[in-house]
Amino acid sequence: MAELAALDDPKARAVNEKHGDDHGVNLGKLRALAKRLKTQQELARDLWATQDTAARLLALLVCRPKAFGRDELDAMLRGALTPKVQDWLVNYVVKKNPHAEELRLVWTADPDPVVASAGWALTTERVAKEPDGLDLPGLLDVIEAEMKDAPDRLQWAMNHCLAQIGIEHPEYRARAIAIGERLQVLKDYPTSPGCTSPFAPDWIAEMVRRQAPPVA
Repeated sequence: MAELAALDDPKARAVNEKHGDDHGVNLGKLRALAKRLKTQQELARDLWATQDTAARLLALLVCRPKAFGRDELDAMLRGALTPKVQDWLVNYVVKKNPHAEELRLVWTADPDPVVASAGWALTTERVAKEPDGLDLPGLLDVIEAEMKDAPDRLQWAMNHCLAQIGIEHPEYRARAIAIGERLQVLKDYPTSPGCTSPFAPDWIAEMVRRQAPPVA
């Protein structure tokens, strides 16, 4: 904890706080510290218990993802108070855990939009990697009906799923694009030069273009 405190940079904290993350540790330095510590599951649990954001991010880098139980991960998500911790928990731990599919189903139906957004993130992972068994038309129905008025984090996660369906599944691409065009979600999101817009029709078009074989 003392080492993490020493890494705290007021400038980094100011930038992070704009995104809802209350820590000032450079993530590159945090990753270097995790690399030195290597995997330590008990240390990870102790760090998580501090409720300190930087400590929790470090915990997610040094833990064993498969060592957590279903109820433990559920409690961790519900107690994760900042966007970065929530994102890392889902992407670095839950996606690698044997309870991921069970949690996906539970979380997607949760009334808490932050918890539901985690369920949608896991759904997006399945759309890309394990689509068999997913009701893709049903997912599009839900997105079409609910995404426009969803809270920010849930809207972002649903939009990512919409784009992923359009990118990975040509048979649903036209419908995914049409939904994006009709709802106009993230149409005016500020995008840096050289970066892909999160507006689903543009996102789908760009990723499909990149995947196309080069013209001989």
